[in-house]
Formats: sequence, structure tokens, C-alpha cells
Amino acid sequence: MEKYYLENLTTTQVDELTKRPAIDFKSVFATVRKVLEDVKENGDKAVKAYTKRFDGVEVENIEVSKEEIAAACSKIEPKTKEAFAIAASNIEKFHETQLTDTQPIETSKGVKCFRQSRPIEKVGLYIPGGTAPLPSTVLMLAIPAKLAGCKEITMCTPPDKNGKVPDIILYAAKLAGIDKIYKIGGAQAIAAMGYGTESVPKSYKIFGPGNQYVTAAKMLLSIEPGGAAMDMPAGPSEVLVVADESANAEFVAADLLSQAEHGTDSQAVLVCTDKEKTAEILEETTKQLAKLPRREIAEAALKNSFALITKTIEEALGFSNKYAPEHLILNTKNAKEYLAQIENAGSVFIGAYSCESAGDYASGTNHTLPTYGYARSYSGVSADSFIKKITFQELNEDGIRNLGPVVEKMAEVEQLQAHKNAMTVRTKSLTQMK
Repeated sequence: MEKYYLENLTTTQVDELTKRPAIDFKSVFATVRKVLEDVKENGDKAVKAYTKRFDGVEVENIEVSKEEIAAACSKIEPKTKEAFAIAASNIEKFHETQLTDTQPIETSKGVKCFRQSRPIEKVGLYIPGGTAPLPSTVLMLAIPAKLAGCKEITMCTPPDKNGKVPDIILYAAKLAGIDKIYKIGGAQAIAAMGYGTESVPKSYKIFGPGNQYVTAAKMLLSIEPGGAAMDMPAGPSEVLVVADESANAEFVAADLLSQAEHGTDSQAVLVCTDKEKTAEILEETTKQLAKLPRREIAEAALKNSFALITKTIEEALGFSNKYAPEHLILNTKNAKEYLAQIENAGSVFIGAYSCESAGDYASGTNHTLPTYGYARSYSGVSADSFIKKITFQELNEDGIRNLGPVVEKMAEVEQLQAHKNAMTVRTKSLTQMK
């Protein structure tokens, strides 16, 4: 990891540090657009062809059967089932608190306004394959979707070389109440859910992380008439740890590496107020790295990563707000005192014992979060992500009398006579009633 001192950097150099490794979406879009068009036109046939081409496997039936789900669940050992059950319970507890509607409010005499939630009827969940299965992502997406009341939930995930979905993915889906599961990965999976095929139902919104091809497919579908909305744009996963002289170097190093082992394009950033502690943490990181089974992946990720030394926690958080990390860990004394200074972050981990992996798996918060600086303008997935908010208003005679002149004048200013008239005919009717 490169090491920098904030006091020695220009504003331009600081801005450069906040940038992520570039993703060349222009070339990706060209490839993905062809996949989308092919799946839209040829449905299952195209999906199977791309599965053979990209995943190297021929899949006759792309839908996972009930028998396959049952067989997979029977192979999961009890301790694993217990761990997933606890995680699922915590995720459900946290997300069900988010399902609230506003109470009616009288904005003017005779004018009532309120808001109610409605679930998005049809949603698609994408669970990536890659170098390791991610059953935790199944829980993070499926549980809030079920809580929100989505009527049709479709899940796609890549098959392995034997044309099967990993047992633990199917178990997590069963635990979360998902039974429409398809052996499809990549851009072709997003296309299948976005357009619908003979086998895969069309979704109105698509959720889930993935590589640049998956992200590009979601982005293109989201701007296509009749396509599907997306949860959020995203890039490689990342963590930023703010530490001071009190930080446990072993803890911080473990946090940096837990992020780095995600993928070679992940980024782990250390911002520390103490140069001796920084050196200690970097030394500990090297020591722990040597023992990791995914050492080569983590090592490559650390080449994209860096340490920044600041004079104060305030400076550290100022840089963090510019960087806008997916995960922000505060490993400092009195960490809670700094929460008000956090402007941009996907999810925050407070204090020495709050490791990122707790949120990744089982604390209850969602781990599907904005990356690549999108935490400046996007939230992570929540129960709200699966819901539409519909506003309502009701005017009675008093409402017409009180609001009528206001509406008429504003419509007049905008030269929209029909708008004005819609109110005027009502105010006149009240006069005629007298």
C-alpha cells in the first residue's frame, strides 16, 4: 500500500486519491447491448447460448427444480443452518422497522395530504458467482423484498461447471422464501429479468451486485422504455478505516484484508492520525496477508489501495466524506462523538469491535451498498428500495375556498388556463350552492 501525508498533498492530489480505478463502460456497453437485444428477441434460446459461451456449461432447464432445492437443503450441516437462521432473523428485525407510512396532515383547512407504501409487484434479484458464492446476498435482497410484500420475486445466479447452483445459495433462498430461481449469470441474466423470457418472468426493478457487465446491463435497461429500474450504480467493493493512536493494529489490518480479499479490483483505504500506528498497521497487514488462502487476490487489491496520514480525526473524516466509501469503519477513541461529521458513506461501523464482516453477514443492516463514490447520492438497499411511495390528497369545500385563489393565481402565472379552470369551476359551484 502506498503511504501519503495529507499535509504534503495539493487539493488536486487529494482529489486524485478519491478516484477509483476507471471502468471502461463504453466498450462494455457495446458488448452488453448485443446481449440485451439478443435475449429480448430470442428469449431462452439466447440465454442458454450465452450461458454456454460465458459460463462454459450447457443448461437444459434454466429453472432450478423443487427437487434440486430440496436436495441442496438436505446437504447443509446444522451449524451452518443455525448461523444463517440467526443472520436472517437479525436482517428481518432491522428491515421491518423501515416499513412505515406518514399520518394524514391538514396542510390548510379542508386540505388533507398523506402517503402510503405499495410494494413493487415484480422484482429480480441477481446473486453473483465469481470466485466465491455469496449466500449472504440472497438474505440481504430477498428478506426486505418479502417484507415489502413484492408479489413476484425472481432470482438469477450463475451455474457452476456442472450446471448446478451451489447448495448454500439454494438453502439461503429457501430460508428467505424464494422459489423462482434460475441458473443464469452475467448480462444475460439481467436481460432475462428485464425483458422476461419463456421461462423467466419480467421484473420491474432489478437488484444485486455484479461485475461491470452486470452493472452495464442494469444501467442500459434502466433507461430503456419498458425496461427495468435498477437498485443503484456500483463498482468494485471498498472500505475506508479511520484510525487513531488507540486503534488495535491487528483489528485494523484484518478489516483492510477482509475487504481486499473480495476481488483484485477492491480497494482498502487506511486514514490514520498517527504515523507510528500507521506503520504498525501496515506491518500487521503484511503479516496477516501471508496467511490468507486468497492471498493473491488480496495482494492485487492492496496495490489499488493506500494509507493516508492526517493530523486530526476531523481531517480524516473530511477526506472520508470526499472519498464517500461503501464501508466506513471508525476505529478511534470516542467514535460515537464523530457521527455528526459523517456526510457520505454507505454503512458505518462504530468502534473497535464493529468489524465490516458483521454488517456483511449478520448484524442486520444491509450489505448491498453504493460503491465507487455513489454514496454521495445513493443509499444502500433497504425495505424502502422494494416499495413505491404514493401520495394522496383530499380537498373538501373548505379546502376549495382556502386553496382555490392560490391555485388559480399560480396557474395564471404559468399561463395554464385549463389548470386554473379546473379549480375555478369548483369555486363557482360553491358560490352557486349558497
